[in-house]
Amino acid sequence: MYIMKAIRVEIWQDLVNFKKPTSFQLKETFPLPPYSTVIGMVHNLCGFTSYQEMKISIQGKNFSKVNDSATRYEFGYDKYSAERRHVYKMDTYGVIKGISTVELLVDLELLLHIIPENPSLIPIIEKAFKEPREFPTLGRREDIATIKRVEVVEVEKRHPDDCVEISNGYSAYVPISLAESEVIQFKVQERSIGRNELLGTRLLLTEKYEQVNVGTENQPQIFRKWRKKDVVYSSRIFLSEDDVFYLDENEYLVFIEDDE
Repeated sequence: MYIMKAIRVEIWQDLVNFKKPTSFQLKETFPLPPYSTVIGMVHNLCGFTSYQEMKISIQGKNFSKVNDSATRYEFGYDKYSAERRHVYKMDTYGVIKGISTVELLVDLELLLHIIPENPSLIPIIEKAFKEPREFPTLGRREDIATIKRVEVVEVEKRHPDDCVEISNGYSAYVPISLAESEVIQFKVQERSIGRNELLGTRLLLTEKYEQVNVGTENQPQIFRKWRKKDVVYSSRIFLSEDDVFYLDENEYLVFIEDDE
């Protein structure tokens, strides 16, 4: 079996928000960081100036959720620029300052496996997490990440030594191709279910983007076109000893897909 090198990172965060793009007045959060958020953190810590392809496995748990108040800004044209309370003028734009509500995860624990396409980046990423050049954040700029442990591990697609379950209380993003396969199994305490039944929440998460011009050459309008990953968010995951799946050297499940 082919063996890959990965950086396994354990992170803890006090309060954090991974904003859902469709939430506004109440800024809801994803239960775990999207792939693009983790990839962005890696690029920022390493100081990469061009995109580096990498596979990411994300799992973790939180203690609870709370709501908090946050400052909200709305931008508009001249009709919003009249001088009145909570309205500020910036060139031809007006800025309205108000209040919104943000949903926060409390005591978040994360277990990440980072597998760059270029193996020579392994020591660079490892050093960036062990000796960060600035305080690491994941989520909003103020969401400081405490890096508890960083290790380089081997990841191999193989039979587990015994029946393997996801860590107690943890959940994971399982790519839909894996969730629908004959390998990943979902279970409940009350009854057994078939291998093809998906027990979890279906999510479409951002992974990477490319800049696309939807305007003209003389009047460009650049937008981000996102590549998204279809996943199932679940905590009831296990493998039998007869199954073949990606595991690291300490029998942690690694939720990545095969190269196409």
